[in-house]
Amino acid sequence: MILLFMDINQLLIKKTGFHPRNDSVSRTESARCRPEHGNLLNHGLFLLYVVVNTESAITTSTNKSGTQSHIGSAMNKKTGLWLVLALIVVTAVGYGLIQYRSQQDAPLTLYGNVDIRSVNLGFRVGGRLAGLNVDEGDAIQPGQLLARLDSAPLQNELRQAKASVASAQAQLALLREGYRSEEIAQVRSQLEQAQAAYDYANSFYQRQLGLWKQHTLAVNALEDARSTRNQTQATLQAAREKLNQYQRGNRPQEIAAAEAALAQAQATEAQAQLNLQDTRLYAPSPGVILTRAAEAGSMLSAGSTVFTLSLTHPVWIRAYVNETQLGRAAPGREVWIYTDGRPNRPYHGRIGFVSPSAEFTPKNVETTELRTDLVYRLRIIVSDPDDGLRQGMPVTLTLVQDRSRHDQ
Repeated sequence: MILLFMDINQLLIKKTGFHPRNDSVSRTESARCRPEHGNLLNHGLFLLYVVVNTESAITTSTNKSGTQSHIGSAMNKKTGLWLVLALIVVTAVGYGLIQYRSQQDAPLTLYGNVDIRSVNLGFRVGGRLAGLNVDEGDAIQPGQLLARLDSAPLQNELRQAKASVASAQAQLALLREGYRSEEIAQVRSQLEQAQAAYDYANSFYQRQLGLWKQHTLAVNALEDARSTRNQTQATLQAAREKLNQYQRGNRPQEIAAAEAALAQAQATEAQAQLNLQDTRLYAPSPGVILTRAAEAGSMLSAGSTVFTLSLTHPVWIRAYVNETQLGRAAPGREVWIYTDGRPNRPYHGRIGFVSPSAEFTPKNVETTELRTDLVYRLRIIVSDPDDGLRQGMPVTLTLVQDRSRHDQ
């Protein structure tokens, strides 16, 4: 048997120049070509060719040497055995090729769950719940009024804010316009009166001082005159400064302070207006009311949940795919979605997102084969959702066969 194999090997080298140890070119081409079953089939066919040619060579060699007929018959039996083995190899390669092609052409089946988002709806301000317009299970549309609070307290706050704005506006206008001539004349008159009072007090103090120097006046009387003179002098100085201010007008810092006060009052008014608007709760998106967490008359704090809303658009399917199947789950790939309720009428969707990083499979995955693997998360956007798809519902996904690839 060993001698026969060596003869076949030598014949292979002589006839074709092919040596198994130097088959770097064929291995390079095999790695470059996809799928790899093509090279396997070629090697199998070549092996069959070698065996057939070897049979004829051995038969010829035996006849030339004059070997006995029973020895030639034995060699022919061995050659037939090798021929059978070669046929088995070719058959196995062909079967593997068929299986590989069938696996690649077969639709990819995945398992996932419906992933419908839900949001908690509530008022941004607190207060007494005046009324509810929807109940659990109701379908709602964007902008629909769902509930309302008692708005009377916030209406009063808005009125107060408006009054503060009006007062700040008047004060700013007064500072910007400056003082009227009548006001300036009045301040000038006050200055003249203060000047006269000071002149009299100062004259009286001088007389009292002379008497005190002559030792005819008590010290207490002199001190009283000095105190009166000082008071009238301070009043005169204040009147002069006031007249100067009226003549110059208001300082820029005072006008800036009035402007800031007006801006603050306007901000308070805007906040009061916003709070009043927030006593109405409107639907942000289309959906279905899942739960109602409050009743009319309840006192609610800001942010308390009143409704839980299930969003009906968009509807997503969350699924997972392992690394070997990742190449077939490309974004945009069409998907058929089957549920237990309608197994013969699939929903339609497309792969909208493929996670860039691997993760361990969550426990809620249906197939036990994937639970211990590193997988990639898929998000399938359902194109034709309806009420039959519920949060968390298990579904079966079939990736539609890529026809362009199949035609190739």
